[in-house]
Amino acid sequence: MKYILALDQGTTSSRAVLFNRDAKPVAVAQQEFTQYFPKPGWVEHDALEIWQTQKNVMQEVLQKAGVAASQIKGMGITNQRETSVLWDRRTGLPIAPAIVWQDRRTAGFCDKLKAQGAATGIQQKTGLVLDAYFSATKIAWLLDHVASARRLAEQGHLAFGTIDTWLIWQLTGGRVHVTDPSNASRTMLFNLHTQAWDASLLQQFNIPFSILPQVVPSSGVLAETDAHLLGASIPIAGLAGDQQAATFGQACFSPGMAKNTYGTGCFMLMNTGHVPVQSQHQLLTTVAWQGPQNADAWRSTAYALEGSVFMAGATVQWLRDGLQIIQKASDIEALAASVPDTGDVYLVPAFAGLGAPDWDGQARGTLVGMTRGTTRAHIARAALEAMAWQVADIFSAMSKDSGLALTELRVDGGASRNNLLMQMQADALGVPVVRSSVTETTALGVAYLAGLATGFWSGADEISAQWSQDRKFAPKTSSRATQARQAGYARWREAVARARSWAKD
Repeated sequence: MKYILALDQGTTSSRAVLFNRDAKPVAVAQQEFTQYFPKPGWVEHDALEIWQTQKNVMQEVLQKAGVAASQIKGMGITNQRETSVLWDRRTGLPIAPAIVWQDRRTAGFCDKLKAQGAATGIQQKTGLVLDAYFSATKIAWLLDHVASARRLAEQGHLAFGTIDTWLIWQLTGGRVHVTDPSNASRTMLFNLHTQAWDASLLQQFNIPFSILPQVVPSSGVLAETDAHLLGASIPIAGLAGDQQAATFGQACFSPGMAKNTYGTGCFMLMNTGHVPVQSQHQLLTTVAWQGPQNADAWRSTAYALEGSVFMAGATVQWLRDGLQIIQKASDIEALAASVPDTGDVYLVPAFAGLGAPDWDGQARGTLVGMTRGTTRAHIARAALEAMAWQVADIFSAMSKDSGLALTELRVDGGASRNNLLMQMQADALGVPVVRSSVTETTALGVAYLAGLATGFWSGADEISAQWSQDRKFAPKTSSRATQARQAGYARWREAVARARSWAKD
């Protein structure tokens, strides 16, 4: 058995990546699926389409590589987090569209809970800021707004899952209903300190325990796929939310190591070790991964601080599809590089509200500073700068919360291939940005979790030895560059202030 198969189910596409023992991608298959925006602030997916596209690429990647299922040692699954699916256990069919993590329909509900003083208790238990981003209010909305949903739930007929759980249900023909702590800790129903679903939170959100999946370790054989899917059963042995998987793939095994993934959103995670750190700067405390207990440090429960930027690559998609100022996403680098600066134009891409550290569900996208001389190149450059400034916001908060001076940032994801953006990022942070040689770190991370569980790889030391950098971007350090960074950041925060609290319920 020569390979590990990673399923990487993202917000806009489903992917499958086949890795060899050297942790190199042998073949990749990808298929986009439909994004639905039925009302302002609403974002939905068709869970059946997600499963179909994931099944397609799973089969396609084996065909591309000329590999049989019998040659695969194990499978890992990583996924967009917080996106919520409710389905009927009897039919396996969703009772409504999946509510995507970007969806803001429950922001008003969150505001009511905050007014009732619920935010502090929720954060102390879950490590999360009370926000529509997380699954709990999405589940409550589905139970309250889909016909017969609550009655079906009370009768034991409904199952809830984030996308990992939904895929495992499908892969096993409905035999297995599980999630792992990295995904469970994003629901706002999971107690970080007891490592279990919290009865008082379930009561607070009026969610029945019967719909929830069993929580199993992130690394360990938890099921086998139905043989008819690929021609042979494959052990499902790794499971992690996409950002935690990327942190593992970046070999951030020691406290203080941090990575940032540039995908649909931007997500920075820093390993804080085996004790959850309560944020004082509106960051999230989350489970990074959990393995079976043994001497390897990675195997016990590891925690992380996380800062989430809702719109990163999605901002580039908006420039392509909404404004239509570029034809393909990769065009943005050359267009932005055609001007030396933004001409004091700032784009705040709060299309789905603002994440860390502002957490303003009523903020909306704002473009300020335009003059008659503003061109599409200035707007493109402002979009890239917006990504860098948002990450700088989180980087600063993370340093304060952890008490650690972060000395570098490991980066991955699609937009990390943009050299101009990476240089902007290094300049905005004032520390080196290090791009790993494997940009498929999300898929690689969950492949590692599956490979460790099945003996494909020996341990964390072997994984750390396989990690290598592609390129390091050093920040400009002259006094002029430092002044420019400080002035640019101050101007960015002015622009953010103008975007705050714009939407009205």
